[in-house]
Amino acid sequence: MMYPKLAASIQAMLTETDRIDAERRARLSRLADYVRDRRGEGTVRLNFICTHNSRRSHLAMVWAAVAAEWFGISGVETYSGGTEATAFNPRAVAALERIGFRVDDPGGDNPHYGVHYAEDRPALLCYSKTYDDPANPTGDFAAVMTCSEADANCPFIPGASLRLPLTYEDPKAADGSPAEAETYDARTRQIGREILYAFSLLGEEG
Repeated sequence: MMYPKLAASIQAMLTETDRIDAERRARLSRLADYVRDRRGEGTVRLNFICTHNSRRSHLAMVWAAVAAEWFGISGVETYSGGTEATAFNPRAVAALERIGFRVDDPGGDNPHYGVHYAEDRPALLCYSKTYDDPANPTGDFAAVMTCSEADANCPFIPGASLRLPLTYEDPKAADGSPAEAETYDARTRQIGREILYAFSLLGEEG
């Protein structure tokens, strides 16, 4: 079972789907359709891509894994990458902890964080890398573009069977300001809400 605080956060976000506008619902439906179609053929691979692989792409990767678990959608593998590698930003890590995840931080310049959502499930490994890193799939995957800069700078993602723009505003704009935690929490919740909505469209399929 998922950690109680995280489960409560998920249940609350599932009541907030009215905050998702029609255009984004259509894009999220495309994501759900891709998962549905690929599940019929085998493993579903989702690679969430932004510029630095430091915030939004990691958040989306984590939420996609959790959403698949929550709705019992098997065969889904989630990845993340950037057009360049930096580090998973500790502000985004802290936002995940505030919403109910537990995170192992080994330290270092580019920490390989272990993000836990349940005691009986393996941790999600989160660290910054490029989208074509050997740890990521090389073919038959969805490239979900979580930032407009990466979407514009990478018009072609080799090996992707779907390219889906699902961009979010960068919470980095609030770094060092009084609104920093609030901004990161809001973005974490928005990404979670939308990814959960996409997987809810598959929720009865198991």
